[in-house]
Amino acid sequence: MEGMKATSLRARVRAEMIDEIKEIARRHLATDGANLSLRAVARDLGMVSSAVYRYFASRDDLLTALILDAYNALGGAVEEAESLVPRESLHARWMAVCTAARTWAVAHPHEYALIYGSPVPGYRAPEDTVPAATRAATVLGRIIRDGYGSGAIKDNDDPFPAPDVEVDIRRIGDAISPGTPLRVVSRALSAWVMLFGQVSFEIFGQLQNTVTTPAAYFDHQMRAQARYIGIPPDEADSSLEA
Repeated sequence: MEGMKATSLRARVRAEMIDEIKEIARRHLATDGANLSLRAVARDLGMVSSAVYRYFASRDDLLTALILDAYNALGGAVEEAESLVPRESLHARWMAVCTAARTWAVAHPHEYALIYGSPVPGYRAPEDTVPAATRAATVLGRIIRDGYGSGAIKDNDDPFPAPDVEVDIRRIGDAISPGTPLRVVSRALSAWVMLFGQVSFEIFGQLQNTVTTPAAYFDHQMRAQARYIGIPPDEADSSLEA
């Protein structure tokens, strides 16, 4: 029993130290971008750099941990917001997803930049980041699958993409929205790119001196993307869509 308590205590202390290292690293993201230095993190912790390597074997391991946290935080925010909307309200679900993604990004711009900004030189994300990275997109997949299944979202008459592009779209569709027609998935993916392009323009300052009401502008653009996907407006939104 005493041995189990000691093991549990060591695990708790280790987890707390990992959290502290990551918190310091996030502060460095705000000042240095993704150019993290384990030596600098150790200095802020009052530790020798070799001690940090007991928890993260390399800078890339620490970056991966921060990336996973960011993707999971974004995914969690999107999932929670969408879960609060009635299942039949497809338009409201889409808008909840969009708003939650933007709200999280505005509140955590440096973490957003880590996952959607410029690639970190010399860093290649491992495969185990994929599930976290696709959490938010999977929510979109459920919305379009539910919409198509209920008949609210129709297949469209867009031209089919070139064969190599079709392979990619089918692979993504099978992952996030199995059973949804290729052309519906294609439009949804375009809207998804538009969503994060819009957020990135705001976070990285491209809308400064151009758009004076970024939240309202974002809302307008996301409603336009709902129409593009084929998501019908809810009754309460019909006046806004007119």
